[in-house]
Amino acid sequence: MKIHCLVIDDEPPALKILATYISRISSLEIVGQCKNAIEALDALQKRQVDVIFLDIKMPEILGTQFLKNLSHPPKVIFVTAYREYAVDGFDLDAVDYLVKPVSFERFFKAITKLNHLMGLETLPAIAESKAMPEGFVYIKVEKNMKKIFLNDIAYVEGWKDHVKVFLASNKTLVVRQSMNAMENLLSERLFLRVHRSYLVALDKIIGYNGFSVQLDAKEIPIGRLYKQAVMERLQS
Repeated sequence: MKIHCLVIDDEPPALKILATYISRISSLEIVGQCKNAIEALDALQKRQVDVIFLDIKMPEILGTQFLKNLSHPPKVIFVTAYREYAVDGFDLDAVDYLVKPVSFERFFKAITKLNHLMGLETLPAIAESKAMPEGFVYIKVEKNMKKIFLNDIAYVEGWKDHVKVFLASNKTLVVRQSMNAMENLLSERLFLRVHRSYLVALDKIIGYNGFSVQLDAKEIPIGRLYKQAVMERLQS
């Protein structure tokens, strides 16, 4: 069974990332990409759509209002940069609410929930994709989406309303993003949140104790609230 997907977002990079994620799951099929509500209405009239991946802050009409105006809406997964609309989203019976930037792991979790609601007993198989390998992410640096290889990230440090991304190549990127958003973006299999202000690449840890983890040229504290989870992860 193919699940027919419509993606609605006014930002071309967001459309591209979602289309790539959808292409990596064999049970999903993308039937349209729209930049606004007018295009979306036309697409819904012409095609069978099982689920909409819907942005909220769009020109002319909010995604939540667009959904309210549909008489028989398909299932919806909100994908937005704004956490404050989450309550409205779930009030509209959204399958899930994804906050940008969205990691593939978080996207896959939403699809698992979608499968359950649609009566699919097993997870969809991940299809092979050359378009976006597991090994990199795009991070917005100033006005550009910059390609960053995961194995080049040593750790991420929260800094006021930004984060600093420290690379193994001795470069540092300053990104206007929250620590929670960075944690969602980076693979949970490769990175570990050890402190409210630190996210560390597991393969860069060369030692640890009950108070800190050691990287090649940096010692990073383990937060009290994170200690149990960190110890369990490192000892496993």
